[in-house]
Amino acid sequence: MKTMGILGGMACESTVTYYNVINDYVNQALGDHHSARCILYSVEFQDIIDVHRTGNWARADEILSDAGLPLIHIADVTADRLLADGVKKVGLLGTKFTMEMDFYKQRLIDRGLEVLIPDEAARGEIYRIIDTELAFGDIREDSRAIYQAEIQKLKERGAQGVILGCTEIGLLIQQEHSVLPVYDTALIHAEESAKYALAD
Repeated sequence: MKTMGILGGMACESTVTYYNVINDYVNQALGDHHSARCILYSVEFQDIIDVHRTGNWARADEILSDAGLPLIHIADVTADRLLADGVKKVGLLGTKFTMEMDFYKQRLIDRGLEVLIPDEAARGEIYRIIDTELAFGDIREDSRAIYQAEIQKLKERGAQGVILGCTEIGLLIQQEHSVLPVYDTALIHAEESAKYALAD
C-alpha cells in the first residue's frame, strides 16, 4: 500500500470526512484491522480565506504547492465519475470562486461536460452558508432548504446531477435531500485517493 498525503484544513470539518472515508475504504478492501498509510498536511484555513477575499490566486498556488506533488485533482476524479454514469450536463455548487472561476469548472468543461451554476444572488447565498455555517460544522435546516431549492432549479434547467463542489457541502446535503443524483466531491476524492494508495 502506498503512503498518501491528505491535504486538509479547508476547513477542518471536511478534513475529518476525508480521513474517515479513506480509512473505511482501505479497511473494507483489506479487512481485519487494516487502515490507510497516510500523512495529513493541514493548511491554515485563514490563509485560504484571505486568498478568497483578495483574489490573490498566485498565493493559493504557493500554499497548495508547498504540500507536495503528485496531486489527485478533485475535479478530474469527479469528472471521471460523472462520465462513467453517463452524465453530460451537471449543476455545480460551491464557493463563489469555485462556481464562477475557471480553475475547477474549466477542468470539467475540458472533459466534455456542460456545467450549470445558480444565478448571482443564489451564488452569494450558497457561499455565505459555506463560509459562516458549514466551515464551523453548523448545520441548519433553513440552509438545507435553500440548497434544495437551487438543486431543483438546476434540474429544471436540464442538469442530470449536482456536484457538491465544496467539500463541506456534503455535511448539509446527502442524496436523500436532493432531487438530482449527488456527486459529493469529498467522498469521491477520498475514495479515489484510497484506490490509488491500494493500487500496485
